[in-house]
Amino acid sequence: MTDDQQAPHLMSTRFRGYLPVVVDVETGGFNARTDALLEVAAVLLTMDDDGTLRREATYVQHIDPFEGANLEQSALDFTGIDPWSPDREAVPEREGLSEIFNPIRKSVKAHDCKRAILVGHNATFDHNFLFAASMRADIKRNPFHPFSTFDTATLAGLAYGHTVLAQACKLAGIPFSNKEAHSAAYDAEKTADLFCGIVNRWRDLGGYPPPLVDDGSDQ
Repeated sequence: MTDDQQAPHLMSTRFRGYLPVVVDVETGGFNARTDALLEVAAVLLTMDDDGTLRREATYVQHIDPFEGANLEQSALDFTGIDPWSPDREAVPEREGLSEIFNPIRKSVKAHDCKRAILVGHNATFDHNFLFAASMRADIKRNPFHPFSTFDTATLAGLAYGHTVLAQACKLAGIPFSNKEAHSAAYDAEKTADLFCGIVNRWRDLGGYPPPLVDDGSDQ
């Protein structure tokens, strides 16, 4: 490597060249093809020089229900979202997803990664809604891997013996407010903290990559 060349970002060597991006969606039901996507939050992660994974930035978009979308009242009662409230400042799916995807693409490039990989709590749910909306909006450059994900419900079950986000966070020592839960941004940030905590703990216990040790070779 010449003096004017920079080493690849450490992140590019950690997850097979994929950049983990934490996503949470709030919806009008459970069917990604028929039910409305109402909120999307994405939390970008970065890695420090010592290999510590941490949160970097959060992006949120409120989404208008697509034409003909189904809205289950039970789902709206659960999230507390009024899809028609002007205070939401909601935008069409194409505009909202573009605002989410653009900084993700920039982060993938900045970290020398080849694409993003979705991290979610019960990740298949978020992945399905994100890709269904992308197809409806005819977005050609979806930055996420088309089928691979990291699921913090599974990881938390392994690391802490619990798959519910609120309980897993508490077991991990991460403050969690049930009053603030079920907004996409809050849940995404707590999921990000949980994911980073598990990855960093695994490293500290001797997993990949091993902790950096100063052997004095540069002295």
